[in-house]
Order: sequence, then structure tokens, then C-alpha cells
Amino acid sequence: MLNRLFVALALVLAFSASAQAQQKLLTIDDIFDPAKRVNFNGSTPTIRWLKDGNHYLLINESSRRDVPRMQKVNAATGEATAFFDAAKMQAAFAALPGVSAGDARQLAGRGNYNLNPAETAVLINWANDLFYYEFGSDRAIRLTNTPEPEVGEGFSPDGRMVSFVRENNLYVEDLSMQRRERALTRDGSAKILNGRLDWVYQEELYGRGNFSAYWWSPDSTTIAFLRFDETPVPEFTVVDHIPLYQNVEVTAYPKAGAPNPIVKLGVVNASGGEIRWVDTFKYQPADFLISRVTWTPDSKNVVFQAQNREQTFLDVNFADARDGKSTNIIRETSKAWVGINEQPIWLKDGSFLWASERNGWEHLYHYSADGKLLKQITDGKWEVRSIEGVDEGNGFIYFTATKDSHIAANGYRVKLDGSGLTRLTTSEGSHRMDVSPAHNYFIDVWSDVNTPSQVRLYDTAGKLVRVIAENKVEALKQYKLGATQLLQVKTRDGFAMEAMMIKPPDFDPSKKYPVMSFTYAGPHAPQVRNAWGSATYMWHQMLAQKGYIIWICDNRTASGKGLESTWPVYKNFGELELRDIEDGLTWLKSQPYVDGSRIGIWGWSFGGYMTSYALTHSQSFKIGIAGGSVTDWRDYDSIYTERYMGTPQNNPEGYKKSSPVHFAKNLHGKLLLIHGAIDDNVHMQNTMQFVYELQKAGKQFELMLYPKQRHGVNDPLLLKHMRQMMTDFIMKNL
Repeated sequence: MLNRLFVALALVLAFSASAQAQQKLLTIDDIFDPAKRVNFNGSTPTIRWLKDGNHYLLINESSRRDVPRMQKVNAATGEATAFFDAAKMQAAFAALPGVSAGDARQLAGRGNYNLNPAETAVLINWANDLFYYEFGSDRAIRLTNTPEPEVGEGFSPDGRMVSFVRENNLYVEDLSMQRRERALTRDGSAKILNGRLDWVYQEELYGRGNFSAYWWSPDSTTIAFLRFDETPVPEFTVVDHIPLYQNVEVTAYPKAGAPNPIVKLGVVNASGGEIRWVDTFKYQPADFLISRVTWTPDSKNVVFQAQNREQTFLDVNFADARDGKSTNIIRETSKAWVGINEQPIWLKDGSFLWASERNGWEHLYHYSADGKLLKQITDGKWEVRSIEGVDEGNGFIYFTATKDSHIAANGYRVKLDGSGLTRLTTSEGSHRMDVSPAHNYFIDVWSDVNTPSQVRLYDTAGKLVRVIAENKVEALKQYKLGATQLLQVKTRDGFAMEAMMIKPPDFDPSKKYPVMSFTYAGPHAPQVRNAWGSATYMWHQMLAQKGYIIWICDNRTASGKGLESTWPVYKNFGELELRDIEDGLTWLKSQPYVDGSRIGIWGWSFGGYMTSYALTHSQSFKIGIAGGSVTDWRDYDSIYTERYMGTPQNNPEGYKKSSPVHFAKNLHGKLLLIHGAIDDNVHMQNTMQFVYELQKAGKQFELMLYPKQRHGVNDPLLLKHMRQMMTDFIMKNL
């Protein structure tokens, strides 16, 4: 009997060893080749709730003609039907003058639509014009037909009008049978932007890619909008060298210390007429940012958040929509800067919820309608990350937070009075929560460091209703991956830094391994997360297969552990971040399996800056790869840089100390610089200035530019080239 057991065990072990031996090693083609790459992320559906709260829209990514692109799904049962009849929509558009059958097919076959508030009609921006279609009635309208494109389009809250920006002027068009287009502003130009954000506002305040700068009143009678005068803003030129005659882009780009656009807040009736300008007399135009705008629910007041250019305070102001007179409701301050706050969330009695970092951690506060603090709702050494819904009927707030893990957000609910705090997502890993409008369900998108995203439906007590997408990625099982370990390492003064290590698949603790570390290091931007890491994670796994330990360690100011963890970096980038990174290396070097003489570092954007700073201020690194780097903080935009560094005029020494370009002569180790040739965010000028100083100092380095690429290298062929080049550089020099 025992002999049989031994034989069976031997067979199991032999089979396991054989299966492991058959597992493949990753290649650049597997991860990055557009024709050969393996889908390591699997497939998760694109979902958005419909207003009834019992159904959601599912965007189908299949190319099959017999499967509707947009499906209405019963949340509880999963039963799906077509959201609309695409054939009827296509026929309605095909009947319009000037719309070909092919055009109509594309209009009716899109993967997503801008729905009106009642979810009974869509607004489509296609071929630089606007189109409208009503479900049921099959009414189709071509709203615009002009050579100039319309942008920033949207519905009024009552769905009876659409608004848009054309040539930097704000327009409204009725959707009634009579239809009438009205220009609400008339002074738009290349330098005057009405209802449209400029580059720096969208990048640093309102969110990359969001250029919209107007807001309808809830009663659909009035629009608040921002007007930007870019006349004082210096221009920056980006050149695309690939065409026979170069393409030249000229953009208003305020660098640190340079003039910002002059911003005004206007209010205008949707029917047209005179613009009322909000009274902002207490702020100097050159020292004034408007970081958020909304309305009170009664449509009587425009609510705007105002900051000085160095962002040392934030004012919440109510402005009377009739005469523009404003009153301050809240002023936020801190030891350093005040971060961007999201909008107040209004309750039925006119009071509102407000998220603030005033005590060093973002938490929820309840204010009366006139701005008196009623109660702090959440508290502790953890952060509220997002508010996902407020169910006043049952008295609950739904939100995500880091209460139980600093490296993985979870979903929670709490009573409006602060009692009954409950964690709703129980599995370890990162959760993204989307609560239904009826507050009866929430969709949970979950992943961990070893598992691509999965989607589940829960009721709002946290009970699983059904699995929407388990997303088992079988391809992952075919590859021999290294073990990923999440751990903490303390700095010399006791701060617990979060870290992640990937060891080679055939790790042997008796051997000495080189280390390739990855960093970002920028304020409140953690890279260590218990979440799926996609292509970069797989590339790190490939390096691990080639015999490298991968090391990611978040310095304290990047850790995401409250605003208080970022304050020490104020007005002095680089120094503390590098000290923390080196404290992480001290722990690494104490491990018997680490070759402390063979440590590399790489990063992009702020991580490229940190890599450049490390190789000019430390001898700990044998190599570095710096991509899209800021090398002199005077070169970067005003709003981001001055938030942390102040202006160069007020902090000249801090700017000089923080910028690697001034320390090129101290370069230690092999350096590879990478930059997108038409980067309109961190301009290639940064790398060129650094290159010039390195050359003058007699320092050798390697450089690779990527034509037609901006702040990231996104062209699939060029991305593959870049990752191969980076791999070769690491293997040759580390």
C-alpha cells in the first residue's frame, strides 16, 4: 500500500515538474507586438448604469453583426436585450440629405453614445458635426453643418436643448420642431476661449482630456462658463519632423512663474442676452485659478472654487446667478498646498457633503446650506478616495477608501451621522465600486497583483448577486511567472514604505541577483498596488525570467498615505524622495540574494525626473532609464509645479537644487534617455537641455527619440521598439 502511495506521489510530482518545464518564457512579441501579442488582460465589459437602477448598459466589443453593440441588461438576472434598434437608426440617418448609406451605418453602429438625461435620445459628434436621434419616434436631425468643428457638446438637464462650443464661442440649439441656434458669446478667438478649457487647466485641474468649461443650471434656464484670455501666456512650439515640410504646433503653455491665462466666470441665459460676470474682486487676476464650478440645486447660485496660483488656499464661493455677487462659504488651508477638491454633494435639505484633506487625510464633512460645519463624518489615518452614491432614504453614503489597506481601495458605506461604517468589498485586492442610481446594487471591478480584473454585482448590503465577468485568462497559465511579494520596508526615521518584489521564476536564495527598480516618486502617486498591472507588469515579469529581481518601493511622499505624507517635499523636489528610495535599497542590499553592485532604476515622467536626479545625486545605481523626464522644473507647467514648489521667483534655490540639469557633471552610471519627439506635456526641451549639459561635462549616455509620440509612446510598433531597446540596455549594462 505504501509503495503505491509513493508511486502515485512520484507521478504527481513528475507531472507537475513536467508541466512547469513546459511553461513558456515571455518575449517582447508576447507583450507588445501588435500582430502577435497575447491578451494577458482578458476581457471585462464596459458597463454604465441606467437611471432606473435595475438595468445597466453593456457595450459589446464583438464585431459580430448579429450581436447588438449596446445591450440593456437586467442587473439581477443578466437577461439582455438590444438597447435600441440599430436598423431603424441607420434608416433614419440615411434619409437625411447629404448622409450616405455608409455614413448612416457608422452613425448607428457606434460603441457608445451621449444619452440625454431621460435616456430616450442620443447626441453624436461625427465628422465634425452634430447629429441627434430619438428612440421610438426615430426622429433624426443633423444639427450642424459647418466647416468649423463643434466640441464639448451636451444636453441641457431637461433634454430640450443641446450646447456646444464652436470657434471658442458657446452655442445653444433648441431640439423643438422650430429649432434655433443661438450664440451665447461672440468674442471667441485663438486667444479668447469661452466654455472651453485651455491646455494647462485641462491637464492640471479638470482632468486630462476634459476641455469642457461650461455648466447648465439644474432648471435648464442658465449656463455658467469660464472665459480664458490667453493673451499674456507665453507660447511653446512643438515640431513634427516627419512630414516633408514640418508640422508646427504652437500652444499657450505657462511654465512655472510665467503668466497664467486670465480667467473670468460668466453667467448667461440659455435664451441669450447679456452676460453677468461673477464678482471676483478680492482675487488678483494674475494670481487666480478657478478649479471647480457647479450650481446649487435650486439654480440660484453658481458655486466656484477659487485658488491663488501657488494653491496655498482654496475658497468655496456662492455667487448669485442674477447679479454675480459672491460670498465665501469655506476656506481650506494647509501646511503647504491645498489639493484639488471635487464638487459638493447636495442633500435634499440644501446641506452638502464635502471632502477635505484639512487634517492631512481626505475625509467627509457635512455642511449646512449656509456653510456651517455640522459634523465630520469619517476620520482616521486613511483616505476617502471617491464618493460613489448617497442614499438619503436609508441614510447611507457609499464610498471607496484605504481604511483596510493603503495599497488597495475597498468599498464602504457609512451613515450620514458617521455611524455604522461597514466594509462592503471583502476580498483582498483593489476594488472599483459603481453604485446604481436606485442604491440597490453596486458593480465591483476587482483585481489583485496576480489576477486580471473581474466584475461582480452585489446588493448594497454587500451580498453577491451574480458574477458578471469572471475573466479567467487562461493564457497566463502557459507562462512561467515569478513570485510577486508585497511587503513593507521602513525608512531610517521609521516611515513604513510599501514595496513589491518580483523574483525570478527559478529563484535560488543561494545566488546573487541584480535588481531593476521602477519608480514614479511624484507626490501622492503610489505605484505599489495590490492590483493587476497589465503590460508593464508583464514586461517586469519578462525581466525576472531573464534573471533580474524587480523592485518597486514607494517613497513616503508618493505613498498615498494622506496629504500629510507629501508635505515634507514642499519646495524641494528630489532630496527626500531619493533618501527614501536609498533606504529601500539598504534593506534590499541586506538580503543575501541581492547583488548590491548591480542595481538599476527606471521611470517615466516624474519617474524619469527621479531617475535623472538619482543618477546625478547618488552612486547607488549602475544604470538608469529616464523617459519623458522633467530635467528643470522651470520648464514644466505653472499649475502643477507651483503647487509643490512655489514660483521660481519665490523659491529660486529650491528650483536649482531640484533640477538634474544643474548637476549633469555628477552623472554616475550608464544612462539611457527617452523622449517623445512631439511631447506637448513634458516638452522634449527638457531632455535636450539635459543632453547639452551632459555633453559639456564630457559625460557619455544613450538617447532615443520617438517621432510623432507625445508624453507616452503609444504607436504599437514604436512601443515594441522601445521595450526591446530598454531590455537590451538592461541586459548589456546590468
